[in-house]
Amino acid sequence: MRFLAKNAIGLLAVAVFLSACATHTVKTTSYTPVVRDSQGVPEDLLLDVGVAMFDPGLDELDGDQEELTNHQVRVAESRYAPYLLAETLQRSANWGIVRLMPNHSSPMDVYITGTILESNGESMRMRVHVADSTGKDWYTKVYDQEISQFSYDPSQRQQSDPFQILYNNIANDLLVWKKNNITDEEVVEIRTISEILFARRFSPDVFDPYLTTSRNGIYQINSLPADSDPVLERIRDIRERDFMFIDTIQDYYATYVRQMRLPYDSWREQSYHETITLRELEASAKRRFIAGAVAVVGGLAAATQGSNYATQAGGAFGVGAGAYLIRSGFDKRAEARIHMEALEELGQSLENEVAPQVINLDDRTITLTGSVEEQYEQWREILADLYAAEVGQL
Repeated sequence: MRFLAKNAIGLLAVAVFLSACATHTVKTTSYTPVVRDSQGVPEDLLLDVGVAMFDPGLDELDGDQEELTNHQVRVAESRYAPYLLAETLQRSANWGIVRLMPNHSSPMDVYITGTILESNGESMRMRVHVADSTGKDWYTKVYDQEISQFSYDPSQRQQSDPFQILYNNIANDLLVWKKNNITDEEVVEIRTISEILFARRFSPDVFDPYLTTSRNGIYQINSLPADSDPVLERIRDIRERDFMFIDTIQDYYATYVRQMRLPYDSWREQSYHETITLRELEASAKRRFIAGAVAVVGGLAAATQGSNYATQAGGAFGVGAGAYLIRSGFDKRAEARIHMEALEELGQSLENEVAPQVINLDDRTITLTGSVEEQYEQWREILADLYAAEVGQL
């Protein structure tokens, strides 16, 4: 009987030890502010920034992420995240006009693209690429932030987004890179190339000769039209109208984000808890499987190799204890599946609450259908007609 007690206690001790182990992550609550370092800089030396709609990153999900990622939510985030980035850059006052762009049709001095790599309420990770209108790549960098429950406190949410530090870091890195690598003369060149690139979309025969392309694909100024050139003046008028339309689109995105914020914050906070719970459940299930396997193996050895009844009884007890732990592990995994399904339901409800809207212009009524991107393409066709009509009157 002493062997039975000793064997059972030993096996249960291993099981308890393995099932009791847990990890706790301590997260920082330090805040990184946006650096403002362009006060007093002339307006013509401030670069305009275009932020593209982000890639939701669905093609880059691995097996585990695929199970935990709701596609509808991720697509919504691909519009939400770049808006917050554009808002952060504009608030920094280090740049000219910062716009969220529906596509690449309108050249901007600096263009930012991004891909969301992870987003689960607890962690946000995205890859950001920056280039300028000359075709020069500035840099590509992956940003990530992990937050605590404190970030979802109502008092904190009134101040900023839970992942605002991530956007602040992007804004600060962009400023540092520009200051270290771009001279005032290059700023002027970038702005000029942006204007010529816009112009040659409407009149390539006239404006193509003003630019050349280097071997590595970088645009360079070959010559410049006179400021009094009537065709250039028309182009500048058309570009102003284009900017006005894009500014109207900013209102659309602002409305989109405003409608999305409440359900999205609710989803993220619940997703935060679901993610933590899911990780703990999976860890608990894994520990239970390990503990159960140890108990079963030890019990079988005792039951088959023992020479007396007490030894065999102890082995049988170990097998039973191990089987219970393994079955408990299956139960935990079933519970984890319920949490994953809850995440999917939350994401579906969010998608239903942020349906797209039709854009109405203030100065005139234009029937534009489809997505924002499709509407902008229709607008570009209208601009081309306006340019053709105006140039025909010269």
